Amino acid sequence: MTPRPLLELNQATVVKNGVRVLDSLSLTIAEGEHTAILGPNGAGKTALIHLLTHDHYPLAREGESPVRVLGRDRWNVSELRSSLGIVTSDLHHQFIEGHSAGRIRGLDAVVSGLFATRGFLHGLSVTDAMRERAKASLARVEAAHLADRRLDEMSTGEARRILIARALVTEPRALVFDEPTTGLDIVARGRFLSFTRRIAQQGTTIVLITHHVEEIVPEIDRVVLLQRGRIAADGAKSVILTPERLSALFEAPVTLDRVDGYYYARA
Repeated sequence: MTPRPLLELNQATVVKNGVRVLDSLSLTIAEGEHTAILGPNGAGKTALIHLLTHDHYPLAREGESPVRVLGRDRWNVSELRSSLGIVTSDLHHQFIEGHSAGRIRGLDAVVSGLFATRGFLHGLSVTDAMRERAKASLARVEAAHLADRRLDEMSTGEARRILIARALVTEPRALVFDEPTTGLDIVARGRFLSFTRRIAQQGTTIVLITHHVEEIVPEIDRVVLLQRGRIAADGAKSVILTPERLSALFEAPVTLDRVDGYYYARA
């Protein structure tokens, strides 16, 4: 049976401040196809995330919609965020520095994922079953001990685990990570990569958006190179991750090593 499309972009163009940050981009990712989208700063990676979350909209045109997520081109945003778990450093800042100023506790932050809110539970009907579901999600990322801690009392790595648990609580069909290790120390970074591997092995599709080659875990086999809003290369990791391709992508000489299924780039 052919896997169902998870993400379909058909000549999608996004203009921001008069600049085409995505330029006629076509890309299809199927369910179960763990994929890394790799590119330098300014390549259009953030614009791609904003397309998925409906924070950006592509230029309209007649005919087929330029963007389809999970087979649909029209979504209620809350429903979409329940079907597609997204973890970004921007979301981290919203929880820590936003209106709640980090005062929300870990368990409540995870429960908020069931309502697609940014941590606020006031006026919402939270059941015991929802809290148990959130506790199970925390345990899945080894963060049960953080349930009663406030986010502003946690380390960056601990708070990031809370956001991963929040993304997993709806049992999404895919998890999208956007520059997920920003702000993490070496220990927290290693723990995050271990979680990513485990989630991929358990069957949730992983889409990783990054400019760090070493974040591409062994379970991810497809790599898409993004440059100036366009796809520079797309294919199997062993074919795409070469010194020549990466040097062209980052516009500087890059050397590449492979150790235990991971790739390490050096400029």
